[in-house]
Amino acid sequence: MDQLSAMQTFRRVVDLGSFSAAAVQAGVSHTILSRQVKSLERQLGTQLLTRTTRRLHLTEAGGLFYRHCVQILEQMQAMTLELSEHQQQPTGTLRLSVSTAFGELELGRWLPDFVERHEGLQIELNCTDRFVDLLAEETDVCLRVTDHLPDSSLVARRLATSDVVLVAAPAYLQRHGTPSTPDALAAHPLLGYSQLQHPQRLLLAGANDEQRQVLMPSRLSANSPMALRAAAIGGLGIASFDRFIVHDALGDGRLIPVLAQWSLPSRTLYAVYPQSRYLAPKVRALLDYVQTYYAEPRWQD
Repeated sequence: MDQLSAMQTFRRVVDLGSFSAAAVQAGVSHTILSRQVKSLERQLGTQLLTRTTRRLHLTEAGGLFYRHCVQILEQMQAMTLELSEHQQQPTGTLRLSVSTAFGELELGRWLPDFVERHEGLQIELNCTDRFVDLLAEETDVCLRVTDHLPDSSLVARRLATSDVVLVAAPAYLQRHGTPSTPDALAAHPLLGYSQLQHPQRLLLAGANDEQRQVLMPSRLSANSPMALRAAAIGGLGIASFDRFIVHDALGDGRLIPVLAQWSLPSRTLYAVYPQSRYLAPKVRALLDYVQTYYAEPRWQD
């Protein structure tokens, strides 16, 4: 027997004063409701109602059970309403993970507006360049720019493409010359990201699908894209970056493209999150927002 359903029936019968009135309201037969209450009495091992030809009376046990029924059913109704509202409105803590460069350069452009639209949300932000185990670290969403994603049960939503560009400071090129061919890069130091498998190796693609692999000498390697960005602006050498990292520096001339007619393999901005049949409203709100925001090209020349 569904005890919750039986409790609802019992309360309805008591509130309306008869099985007949309760049956009409519930849209079922008098017999069905009577059997439910009798089954409830057998389960509880006590009589809840005394029946006469004219009306029903609560026994002492029935009165006690009725008061508990009202309390429990009202709590269930309040919980259902709260959960329903929770499913509609983004609330609670949203745990977001991003790379350090993305956190420093991109979040300020759109996160304040997102937070302002959803005042019931608190953001817990984790900026790191290491691999994040979303399930183990209880992370809701991870925004990552990458050229590959490992196989997993996670869901990856593609948001935007980030070109990779080769750049240097004007002062560096004035001192050491501007390379005009991929082969000329071998005479210049590369500022390399140490987390890559081959920090000093570049794969360039030119016209007519021509490809060239270049190995450049190292002057500085670092595990921080922002540190490499500062080194490139300071004139220490040539470096390759996701365009979003150097978009502003290219715009104001602190960095200029090198071998612009040649391209490097592009990367993709993904929103990665645990697979779930029902997305929490806070997760859905963020995914929808960033999907819309990055649908418009953000890092063009």
